[in-house]
Amino acid sequence: MDKHFINILYVDDEVHNLNAFKASFRRTFNVFTAESAKEAMGILETQQMHIIVSDQRMPVTTGVEFLQSIIPLYPDPIRILLTGYADISAVIDAINKGQVYLYITKPWQENELRQNLERAFEIFSLRKENKRLTEQLLIVNEQLEFMFRQKLIS
Repeated sequence: MDKHFINILYVDDEVHNLNAFKASFRRTFNVFTAESAKEAMGILETQQMHIIVSDQRMPVTTGVEFLQSIIPLYPDPIRILLTGYADISAVIDAINKGQVYLYITKPWQENELRQNLERAFEIFSLRKENKRLTEQLLIVNEQLEFMFRQKLIS
C-alpha cells in the first residue's frame, strides 16, 4: 500500500512535538501540523484528512474539545488523542465525546505509532467502503421495489 497519499493532521501547542512528528512521519505520510485548534480548523477547511491526531493539553481548547467540535463538519477522519498525562477523565471524554479511535501516551514510540496510524487508515478505508456499499445496496433495493410494484400492477 502506498501510504504517502494518507493525510494526517497533528495538532499540538508544542512546536518541538510538531517538528518531531513531522520528521518521523513525513517520508511515509502526508503530514500537516497545527499549533492550535483554530489553526487546525483552517487546514481542515482546505484539505481532506484521513487521520487527526491531537494533543490533549493545549491552552485554549483541549484535544477532546477540538475532536468533539469537528465531528459535525468532519465526521470521517479517524481521531487519535495523544497526551503526556495519564488522565482517566480525558480518556473517558475522548471516547464518549470525541469519538476517539485510540489514546496514546507521550512520548510515543515511533514504530508503534506508525503501526497505529496505518491501522487507523485501514479503519478509515473500511468505513468508506462500507458506506459506499450501503449506498449501493439502498439503490438496488429501491430498484427491486420498483420492479416488484410494476409486476403487481401488470
